[in-house]
Amino acid sequence: MTIRLNRRTALGLGTVATAGTVLGAAGPASAAETTEPSPTTPARAARRVAASYARSSTEAGGNWQAYVSVADPAGAPVVAVSAEADRRIEAYSVNKIAVATAVLDKVDRGLLALDQRVEVTAAIVVPGGDGIFSLDGAYPSSVTLGHVLATLLTVSDDTAVRLCGSVCPAAELNAILVAKGFPNTQVEPVANPNRFFLGTSTPRETHDLLRALVAGTLLSPASTAFLLGLLRAPVAFTDGIRRTMSSEERARIATKAGWFADARHEAGIIFDRSGAAVLTYALFADGQADPDDFGATHPAVQARAAMGPRFLAAVDRLAGAGTAYRVAARRPSNGG
Repeated sequence: MTIRLNRRTALGLGTVATAGTVLGAAGPASAAETTEPSPTTPARAARRVAASYARSSTEAGGNWQAYVSVADPAGAPVVAVSAEADRRIEAYSVNKIAVATAVLDKVDRGLLALDQRVEVTAAIVVPGGDGIFSLDGAYPSSVTLGHVLATLLTVSDDTAVRLCGSVCPAAELNAILVAKGFPNTQVEPVANPNRFFLGTSTPRETHDLLRALVAGTLLSPASTAFLLGLLRAPVAFTDGIRRTMSSEERARIATKAGWFADARHEAGIIFDRSGAAVLTYALFADGQADPDDFGATHPAVQARAAMGPRFLAAVDRLAGAGTAYRVAARRPSNGG
């Protein structure tokens, strides 16, 4: 297979792969990924990841901004992809991770509680929005804040954004993120202080926020486990990185996607078999064909679905770094 490598992609492959390296590996890379053993060093894994990203993003076309790293227990993460990593762009629903972070920061400080009730009125429900609240005609009602965050991060509920704003106004939310070191990861305030658009981030900041989460420096241990549990849940986003994976493989991925207009984004973490983070990715894409297609057939979504198994295979024989976050056993129920 011959790939088309544009200049922007070639210049954005980070510290472990130059344009020449990827071009040289592009032809046999697909076969190599399925027949050769997974790499045993972070640097080699990063090169494999870089080649996969270059091939899939180029085939999808459009514009890509990304930052991907492979953990190295002996030192700093190895950068696999750095493509316009500091460009501030609309993050859309990927920023729901940042919204949840701010809400959980208030939980950690005793200002909120996951079991407190949040009122859901007909006026606060986003008409036709993604998620489940817009499907329920039985309003007014109330749910717990924990339920709000679960719907925010698994089914990407748009009404859940407004419910978070009711307990963490936009100005306060942005201030919390700045204090944590993320000045470019911000929501966009509107006239109502408890409402906001999901705002902006950069690939590097989204990546670094996820790295801080698994490092335990972003939130308390309880809130960290809660947030990662939502992002790793079987019902969490499955059309992109996790699409063609088994249940066991999907459990090793914490991920959140964002889609609006012609943008199709995704960011997350791949864990080793013990539960330690081994690869962190922030993939932002726009300008591909079919801007009205929000399904699995969109070119950028298909590209991420191709990257996912390749990323996982590239790090499958590596040990992650830091705390191990084991997944709770999931047992399907037949009711009763």
